[in-house]
Amino acid sequence: MTVAAYYFPNYHIDPRNEQWHGEGWTEWELVKRATQRFEGHEQPRVPLHGYQDEADPAVMAAKIAMATEHGVGAFLFDWYWYSGRPYLERPLESAFMPNVTADDMKFAVMWANHHWSNIHPWKSATPATYLESGSVDAQQFVAATDYLLERYFSHPAYLRLDDRPYLSIYDLPTLLEGLGGVDRARAALDDLRERAARAGFPEIHLNAIAREQQVLPQDGVAIDGATLVSRLGFDSVTSYVWVHHHAMPTLLTPYADILAEAEKGWGTFAAKYDQPYFPNVTVGWDPSPRTVQSDRYNPRLGYPHTNIISDATPEQFGRALEKIRAFAEKTQAPLVTINAWNEWTEGSYLEPDTVYGYGHLEQIRRVFGTPHRPEQSAARAGSAQ
Repeated sequence: MTVAAYYFPNYHIDPRNEQWHGEGWTEWELVKRATQRFEGHEQPRVPLHGYQDEADPAVMAAKIAMATEHGVGAFLFDWYWYSGRPYLERPLESAFMPNVTADDMKFAVMWANHHWSNIHPWKSATPATYLESGSVDAQQFVAATDYLLERYFSHPAYLRLDDRPYLSIYDLPTLLEGLGGVDRARAALDDLRERAARAGFPEIHLNAIAREQQVLPQDGVAIDGATLVSRLGFDSVTSYVWVHHHAMPTLLTPYADILAEAEKGWGTFAAKYDQPYFPNVTVGWDPSPRTVQSDRYNPRLGYPHTNIISDATPEQFGRALEKIRAFAEKTQAPLVTINAWNEWTEGSYLEPDTVYGYGHLEQIRRVFGTPHRPEQSAARAGSAQ
C-alpha cells in the first residue's frame, strides 16, 4: 500500500498572498508568532530545519529525500483554482515535479475547492470574509480539469491506482453549488472522464473526501455523503483530517481518545460507502496560530478557536499507524492518507520540529518500512563497492 501525506503549499511567496498580507508574506509568519495560550498548550512549534522556502528546488529535493527515506510514498498536494487560474501551485510545478522521478515517490492532486477566507490570522468577533470563491461553473470546471490533465497526469511520478491517475476532490457541497446540483455535477464528472480518455487516460480514479461535520467557516454542510458519492460516480472515499468526523470534547483532548474514535470510524465508513474507503491518520490538531495572538483563546468562537489534540507524541502516532496498517491490510486498501506533511498552522505535520525531531517520520518507517526499489538498491551497492 502507498502511504500518502497531504501537502499544504502555503510556505512560499505567492502574488495573491502579497496582495492580501503584504510583500514577502508566507504562512510561516503565523508559525513564528504563535504563543502558548493556556496551560498545557504546546506552542510555539519551531521547524527543525528553519522556515524554508518550499518553492526552492533544493529545499523540495530535500523534502522528497526525507519522505522516501521514512516510508512516505506520495504527496497529495492541496491544489486550488480561483478566479480562473491556479493558486499556490509553484512548489508543485517549479520545485517538486522537476525534482521527482517515478523511482523516487509519487504525487497527486487533492482539489481543495473550498472558499478561501481571511483567517491568516482571524480576529475574534469579526466576520470571516471570503477572499476567493471555491465554486466553479461548468466552464471553469472544464478549464480547471483540463489544466490538471495537461500539466500533471502524464508526469511519470503521478500517482495511479490500477494504472488510473488519482484525483481527489475536497468539498462536494461547493462542487454542487457551482455546477448547479447533483445531476449537473455528475455530468461534469462524466465529461471529465471522457476528456481524460481522449487525452490518453482511458480511466481515471476519482476520490471523494468524506466529512461529517463542519470545521472551517467556509466548509459546506455534508449532504447524505454515501448517497451523494454514489450518485456522482466516485471510485473511492477517504478523509482529510480526523476532526472532520470526530468531536474533541475538551480543550485538551488526548490523542488516545480521538484515535479510539477514529479507529471505530474506519469501520463505520467502510460499511457506509459502496466505494472502498482509504483510512486516514492525523498527526495532531491545533489551529491556534491562525488566531490573533493577543485575543483571548475561546473555543466557543469556532475555528480557528477550537479544542486541540494533546499528547500528540510520536509514540501515540505510532500506535495509530499500527492500527491503520492492520485495518488497511484487512480491507485491502491500496492507499492510506496522513494529515499532513506540513500543516504547521493546524498542528498536524510530519516535518521535523525542535521538540520531536524526526520522531513522527521514524514511526512511519518503523510500521510501514520503505519501498524496496531495485534500481536504488543496485546504486547503493555500486557506490559501496
